[in-house]
Amino acid sequence: MGMFKYYNLPHAEVFIFDDFLIKQVKEGELVSYKETETFKELLDIHFKNKKVAYISNRVHSFSINPMVYKEAEKIPNLIAVAIIPGSESMRSNAEFEKQFYHKPYGIFDNLTDAIAWVKTIFDKEKVNNKKII
Repeated sequence: MGMFKYYNLPHAEVFIFDDFLIKQVKEGELVSYKETETFKELLDIHFKNKKVAYISNRVHSFSINPMVYKEAEKIPNLIAVAIIPGSESMRSNAEFEKQFYHKPYGIFDNLTDAIAWVKTIFDKEKVNNKKII
């Protein structure tokens, strides 16, 4: 499960792992459609034709246009989103954002729990894929 790529982008840090990525948006940023396009580019580079989960580690305060979840939902290989809010107000925002994303979406207290949940999502995907074959 070792990290194999790190990006220090103008708006966020991104840590790429085998089956998921962790994104930490920088303080005061606004996440909008532009950042979603950058996100898609990273997925194309590292996860083309491979399922992936997204973990948002919210260690800084920032704003997000919740409609980006509608765009993210259209990414076929993005199978889950995990949010780790850094405060109660961030947790409230994550709860609100949840209504815009209709794939597996979880809110967690720490990175360990988020990664464990992502692994269960992948395990379910493997079981479902075996049933199809």
